[in-house]
Amino acid sequence: MSRQTLLKQFTPIDGIAAIVALIALGGVLWSPKLSHSLARATGVMRPVKVSVDVRNVPTAEPNALIEAALAQGSTSIVIRNQPAGSLKLKGIEDLRSKLVAVQPDGSVVIAMDPNLAANSVLDARFILEGDGTVSKTGVVLAGTKLKIGTPVELEGSSYRINGTVSGVSVQ
Repeated sequence: MSRQTLLKQFTPIDGIAAIVALIALGGVLWSPKLSHSLARATGVMRPVKVSVDVRNVPTAEPNALIEAALAQGSTSIVIRNQPAGSLKLKGIEDLRSKLVAVQPDGSVVIAMDPNLAANSVLDARFILEGDGTVSKTGVVLAGTKLKIGTPVELEGSSYRINGTVSGVSVQ
């Protein structure tokens, strides 16, 4: 067939169909799941350990909240109002303040502050693990840079609390 015959058979609808096919192919190639899988396969994604400090959260039973969170095993994280997925909850450390008293013989006695039981507040450090991208400027989790001091929100089935990132380490 000659070129003129091929051009006569090619209609504007064929051109629109070709453009739609190219856009669909581009969407598949740039999809978040595929890019996440490619990043994991190429070694760009690495295990990241994140510590989030939660201070002065009023709750009726802080210990029950900690036990419920640990039983769930994971928590959703929101970084700068952007959902960043779910991370494994490896542990929760108690950060309640302690009273320190030096005795006359020089020994030091440490006791829990009795005022905290009356106030019923949660002071804890959530230890989280997940996969992140390591760049020159730091760790990127779900497209958002994660650095010490970054405000985050942790959400589980029975809680939604605000905290601050206190540690980020690449494993």
